[in-house]
Amino acid sequence: MKNVGNATNYLDMDTKELFKIYSTNKDQYIRNILVERHLYLVKLLAKKYINKGVEFEDIYQVASLALIYAIDRYDVEKGFEFSSFATPTIIGEIKKYFRDKVWTLRVPRRVQELNKKINDAKLILEQKNKKHPKVKDIAEYIGATEEEVLEAMEASYGYKPVSLDSSNNDDSDDKDLTLIDRIGKEENSFVSIEYKDFVNKFMENLNELEVKIFKDRFFLDKTQSTIAKEMDISQMTVSRLERKIIEKLKKEYEKNN
Repeated sequence: MKNVGNATNYLDMDTKELFKIYSTNKDQYIRNILVERHLYLVKLLAKKYINKGVEFEDIYQVASLALIYAIDRYDVEKGFEFSSFATPTIIGEIKKYFRDKVWTLRVPRRVQELNKKINDAKLILEQKNKKHPKVKDIAEYIGATEEEVLEAMEASYGYKPVSLDSSNNDDSDDKDLTLIDRIGKEENSFVSIEYKDFVNKFMENLNELEVKIFKDRFFLDKTQSTIAKEMDISQMTVSRLERKIIEKLKKEYEKNN
């Protein structure tokens, strides 16, 4: 049975110190503390994928497991912030879940596997070249034809299709409107996020530079190097400001929950 005094000490410890201890003894109690401290990140990232044909609770569960993977693999000695390390891991696992588990149309396995290669190639090429890869670049990288790449990319829209003729099931005045009546243009904003008010209020405490980094990193999935190049500042500066923003976000979240 774990010593109560030690348990209390763990709860009071700095996160980095906990990671150092966990890296040597893999104590599950410590891991649980680390998980609790970073669930805000899971919720923030998981909410980016709501209204995509999958229940939020399923996405949240996948993201939570990804958080555990990230905690187990994180090496505090390398100097990277855990949030920067964990974010691509969590997003990657969510996207993998969509690719592997949510196909509802009869898409050939060959096309599903090709689509996975394409998504992996996109990430690698974008990191390498600092820009979105063209179909030709992806095809050359994975050794496929451009037609095969386009076919797989089209097939990727086979996630949980919903009839455009389906109507609203609630008791509101516009319940007879169909989905096609409601479709509008895609908007890259925080409208689809349940905690819009929380996010907007949080951003009021950030300066203009911090707001841009916050949006670019967590909602536009831009890399630190891309942001640094766009703003003509060093990547180290972006990394430092990101750590500062995350600390503010964590404090604000804990204060409101």
